[in-house]
Amino acid sequence: MAATIETSTGQLRDEEASVHTPQGNGDPGSNTNSWPAPVIASNDQRIPMFKSRRKRTSRDPITVERANLLTMSKLIIKELIDSSLSQGRMLDDDHVPLQQFFVVLEHVLRHGLKPKKGILRDKREFWCVLEAIEKFAPEAAEMTTSVKDMPNVKTPLGRARAWLRIALMQKTLADYFKMLIEKREEILMECYEPGAIMLEEEGMVISGLLVGLNVIDFNLCIKEEDLDQPMGVIDFSLYLKDNVGMDASLDADSMEGKSRMATILDQKNYLEELNRHLNATVTNLQQKLEVSQTTNALMKEDLAIAKNHSLTLQAENEVLRQEKNQLLDNYEKQLQVARQDIDTERQTYQTSSAGLDNMYSDIKKKYEEETQLRVDVEKELELQISMKQEMEMALQLLEKDIHEKQDNIVTLRQQLDEIKAINLEMYNKLQTCDSTLKHKAEMVVKLEEKTNQLVATMKDMEKKLKQCESDKQAAMETARKLGQTVAEKDSLRTALETDLKIEREWRGTLQKTLEQEKEKLGSVQMDLQKMKDLEKDYTGLQERHQLLQQTCDDHERTLAELGSHLSESKLKMEDLRESHLQQKEAQWASDKEATHCKQCSKPFSVARRKHHCRNCGDIYCSECSDNKMPHPSSSKPVRVCDSCQDILLQRYSAQ
Repeated sequence: MAATIETSTGQLRDEEASVHTPQGNGDPGSNTNSWPAPVIASNDQRIPMFKSRRKRTSRDPITVERANLLTMSKLIIKELIDSSLSQGRMLDDDHVPLQQFFVVLEHVLRHGLKPKKGILRDKREFWCVLEAIEKFAPEAAEMTTSVKDMPNVKTPLGRARAWLRIALMQKTLADYFKMLIEKREEILMECYEPGAIMLEEEGMVISGLLVGLNVIDFNLCIKEEDLDQPMGVIDFSLYLKDNVGMDASLDADSMEGKSRMATILDQKNYLEELNRHLNATVTNLQQKLEVSQTTNALMKEDLAIAKNHSLTLQAENEVLRQEKNQLLDNYEKQLQVARQDIDTERQTYQTSSAGLDNMYSDIKKKYEEETQLRVDVEKELELQISMKQEMEMALQLLEKDIHEKQDNIVTLRQQLDEIKAINLEMYNKLQTCDSTLKHKAEMVVKLEEKTNQLVATMKDMEKKLKQCESDKQAAMETARKLGQTVAEKDSLRTALETDLKIEREWRGTLQKTLEQEKEKLGSVQMDLQKMKDLEKDYTGLQERHQLLQQTCDDHERTLAELGSHLSESKLKMEDLRESHLQQKEAQWASDKEATHCKQCSKPFSVARRKHHCRNCGDIYCSECSDNKMPHPSSSKPVRVCDSCQDILLQRYSAQ
């Protein structure tokens, strides 16, 4: 059941459909400075209102969150406009309502956002939504690039916060928000889940509220602010009303007492909703803490496994070293045995050189095999050492990740302690409200008894009133006759006064129109004189323009003739230079004198051969003369050096 409550402005609202926090009409410029004082229409409607409060617990939590976010947006925007109008100055970072505005706006943009899967946990980031605006508003691309280039902003949440602050200072936040709402099917449907505030009617209402912030100037320092810190919590204590001193004037008027009673009930409902919201945030933080603890335990297990693996690698490394030492010992023993065999063979086979040659070849083969085994063992040892270094680097990275997770756990615990403190304050305020509510209920009972006494006195007064009405009718007949005569004379007087007023007004309007026509005539004459002066100046400028045009044409003709003469002379000079170069024979350098390349100065060898350049005749290596160009001395392309190639290319391009 929904309890209908009549507010102080005479409008009706539904308790079940309204938000649990008392509020104004939603307009940022409305003149309601605080909570409106609702008045309960009758005593019988108090019970349905408590029933509606019980029924509210079974509502959809998503709709409740949307309603609460819309209410907080209205309150914070109204607070910003009121503070700017009262103080008459520019708002900066130190203004507490402005800080809470950004916190509320972040909660609005994160409501119903689809999470992105990460390595450790799902992430909810709305930077992709703001980044998609530049597809439909090209002027926003410059702002996104400047945000990405900021050195102190490293996370997507920090970039989104910097983007929102720049848009607010440029007074384009409302326009971009409206664009998101209008393009919701193209931008928001991929990023938000059904039922999010950006996809419902509340998003359109918030975009309308943001238009009111265009009248305020903001001065925000983005470079010095830490924008990468975790998401803040909405401070609801700024909008709670203190109920102390409300029971002083209850006996003065019963309607005022009922209105204050209604405000107390609304505040109690608001505190219950606030407590529910805080409990939900506490549970979310506890879940995040448990997830971080599990990830920390997993990281510790990985670290232990990595340490065990490193120990096993060290043991294997020691085993390989022992094997290497054994192989070296065996190799030395084999060498000694081979030397002894060689000595005996020398003594036995001194007569035959063929036998000695065979023994020498066998021993040489054995020696090569032993050296090959030693090289293989050294390679395996180097591989084991490189694997050990990689494992040490992996252990260091794991330790860094563990330290970062521990820091996150500490910050989450601090936020949890702060939320618990806020919850205790809300609980104390709720107890004080309950005590005042009981006192007010006793006062209401006393007031009902007084109203019953007043009803009895009113009945006695009605009897006396009937007697007075009979006397009043007799006096009214005599007054009616006198009123008729007075009315006739008044009608004549009013007719004459109206005629006189009409004539005076007509005369005043005629005088005003005459003065206006005189002023218009003077302005037209001044404009005519200015136009004549401008016409004279225009004719003079036209004559000067014609003279300058003629001189410009003459200069262009002379320049064209000079250009043609210069081009002809250049062609002739190139022809003469080419004929002179063709007539000049290159000196052919001798092969015996050249020991180094003329360009790279590298010495010639069997691998680096000598080559003559067919243009200059000098000797170069194959890398410095690996070019072929047509030459007047040959019908086919010939080998030339790099410098001669550049000269020939310039010559052919000029031709």
